[in-house]
Amino acid sequence: MNKLGIFMNFWEKNWAADHKKYIEKVAKIGYDILEFQAQPLLDMTDDHIRELKACADANGIELTYSLGLDPAYDVSSLDEAQRLGGVKYLQDIIRKMHIAGGTLLSGVSYAGWGCPNVVMNDKTPYLEQSVKSMKEIVKVAEECGVTYCVEAVNRFETCIINTAAEALDYVARIDSPNIGVLLDTYHMNIEETNIGDAIRMVGADKLKNFHTGENNRTAPGRGHLDWDEIFGALADIGYKGRIVSEPFIMQGGEVGRDIHVFRDLIADTSEAAIDAEAAYLLNFEKEMLCKHGMA
Repeated sequence: MNKLGIFMNFWEKNWAADHKKYIEKVAKIGYDILEFQAQPLLDMTDDHIRELKACADANGIELTYSLGLDPAYDVSSLDEAQRLGGVKYLQDIIRKMHIAGGTLLSGVSYAGWGCPNVVMNDKTPYLEQSVKSMKEIVKVAEECGVTYCVEAVNRFETCIINTAAEALDYVARIDSPNIGVLLDTYHMNIEETNIGDAIRMVGADKLKNFHTGENNRTAPGRGHLDWDEIFGALADIGYKGRIVSEPFIMQGGEVGRDIHVFRDLIADTSEAAIDAEAAYLLNFEKEMLCKHGMA
């Protein structure tokens, strides 16, 4: 069965938190993976990172990382100094991940998170800067054994990669064994003509991580997405990789601000209620894997 994971900020309103608490929590619920924002690694000592790794190992949890790149470090910027600063920033994050034994980085990590505030008739100049940057960044990923996944996200969060086809084209231009595609059902619901076809187009060879979330970013099964189509397509391509759920359900804090959550999306946002929702989510995805012959 595919490894199943969840993003720490299902519970937390700020990007940095008590990671050990959530390593232990998700292990108790039954998950295989805890994913969290990579940026806080830069504020941790190497010894603290090793302590997190030891905690994860003791609990049988794999740590994976995601990133919404701070626009100050935009590697698609037309300002060369800003671009180079972003390259170094991302290389430093990869090196910190390596200390933690991390092998997977996903997200909007090929451009600043958000769209340039300009009238744009052609995004090619930004794309070219991003590709130039990634060719430098991926060298460090190769040295550290990290797979760098570029995520196709909706038009309100980037202009660079919005669709599976654009993600595939980008990965082909980088031409490294350490770069792949991340698809996310929330974003595909906005941008793809057909979610199943997009998954099949990417294929198991290039699809290195998969995020699940409903049309409104609640837990899978709580909205209107066709999960039989989604898991059926994953089965069609023989996908054996990680499946990490990324619900964002609470207003407030850095997460509510950055993800644009302006109302609580579940009635009870107590920790106990979210724990119960996380258990429901895990069971839902296990049932889908079994239903589609992936268990």
